[in-house]
Amino acid sequence: MAISIEDIKKLRAMTGAGLADVKKALTEAEGDFDKAKDLLRERGLAIAAKRSDRETSNGCVLVKSVDGFAAMVAVKCETDFVAAGKDFVELVENILDAAIAAKAKTIDEVKTLKLANGDEAETAVQHRSGISGEKMEIDGYNFLEGDNIAVYDHMGKHTLATMVQLSANNDEAGHKVAMQVAAMRPVALDETSVPQAVKDEELKVAIEKTKEEQVEKAVVAALKKAGLNPNLVDSAEHIESNINKGWLTQEEADKAKQISEATAAEKTANLNETMIQNIAKGRMAKFFKDNCLVDQEFQFGDGDKISVQDWLKAQGGLSIVAYKRFTLAAE
Repeated sequence: MAISIEDIKKLRAMTGAGLADVKKALTEAEGDFDKAKDLLRERGLAIAAKRSDRETSNGCVLVKSVDGFAAMVAVKCETDFVAAGKDFVELVENILDAAIAAKAKTIDEVKTLKLANGDEAETAVQHRSGISGEKMEIDGYNFLEGDNIAVYDHMGKHTLATMVQLSANNDEAGHKVAMQVAAMRPVALDETSVPQAVKDEELKVAIEKTKEEQVEKAVVAALKKAGLNPNLVDSAEHIESNINKGWLTQEEADKAKQISEATAAEKTANLNETMIQNIAKGRMAKFFKDNCLVDQEFQFGDGDKISVQDWLKAQGGLSIVAYKRFTLAAE
């Protein structure tokens, strides 16, 4: 049977599929709209399955707060072109609205939520994947529940979103702290909130770095004492290059290697462990200051250097109850 352009436009508006795909589906379904929609759906799911091994590095992150429940959801895709598309952003909005309406607590719960068209959220994403030809997936979900929640979509670009809950209502303070979370990427609210595994790894790195620095200082001092320039012999590549340039003789290079190896071995065997631990503790203190939200230097004040915690206290004794952050960027 002949398929009219009006029917093609109607089904395209209903499904978002391409004109050629819509016409083919209507033709195979002999003009039956429901059957054509099913055909498009099945083909979309098949296309999505074929793309399951592709990388999704773009997408859309949206955040919203309604009546004491705030949530953010991230749906990923392959290209920024698709991520900026109206239909894709609307899909993420629909998923977020459903999550807030249901007060969803987990990403698995979000994936099974029913949207207005009757599809589960995850199925709707797969259908959109089939239409766009790109892999898509619901990749992130966070929520906060209670009063005094500020939400922030960084620069309105839908790639980085934050939520902050304060101890009392203050829209301006909440907005500024939400921007702080976006800009400064805290790993935890405060020192006690940092996972023990993270603390252990950071301390291990701090100790190793301190030991390396102490050994390096000893080697540099020994080389200078022997009349050698440490900058000319700080790596095998530099040594070879400097010999070729005539800046270093082979005899000097061999002497430097012998001194470096002997000094490093002696220093490593005789490191002051108490000093190492104290320096490492100093490095840990800096890590907490840089990465714990309440201890970070506040970036949106009046110019004075002050921590987030102290700035909030000056705003009427405010404090942070909780925060959430999600970004599409690799950080």
